[in-house]
Amino acid sequence: MLQWYVYGDLRSHPDLVFSEQQPPLVMKGGDPYIRALMRTISASEAHSNRPYSLLYGGNHVSNLSRHPEICVTIPIGPNKGNCSTAAGRYQVVNTTWYQIAPRYHPNPTRLMFWANYSFEPEYQDAVVYRWLSDPKYWGTDISQLLHQGKLNEVLRRLSRTWTSLGYGIETNSMSRYLPQIYQKILQEELKVSAQSAY
Repeated sequence: MLQWYVYGDLRSHPDLVFSEQQPPLVMKGGDPYIRALMRTISASEAHSNRPYSLLYGGNHVSNLSRHPEICVTIPIGPNKGNCSTAAGRYQVVNTTWYQIAPRYHPNPTRLMFWANYSFEPEYQDAVVYRWLSDPKYWGTDISQLLHQGKLNEVLRRLSRTWTSLGYGIETNSMSRYLPQIYQKILQEELKVSAQSAY
């Protein structure tokens, strides 16, 4: 019983495996423009059919009751030799998770002065959605910029956080295709949003 308080929910949650490389979000509802941006970030950062359990470097974890905090050595690039704790669909490092989760997590487990912020798929989506939707944090309304068609401005602004978005220090094979990926995903999200409105 004590372990439940320390580690949260002890149920075994299945690792979600998708048939496509830019799978839909687990989270339901929300602004289709922000949803499309989230899936675009995921396409660049966690290009996998199991994105929610992905660690930096390509391995997967089975326990998402909290951020995995597994430090993996970076083999190439400007940060070679350092290590990264990036994990999940959005490759959020542990220090960032513990900075944003208290503010945006919808359902932390609390015990007196201690809180656990589950890293399960629905919470990864919810925290990142709320974070991207917070104009105070980013200094601008990302949704509004996306609605105005200013994707490159958004990607540039977010590249300090997600360095593979084309304007950061570590681009990858997906970086140059992100505007096209975003447009394709946005059409999917707008279609789903229109269907759910009926």
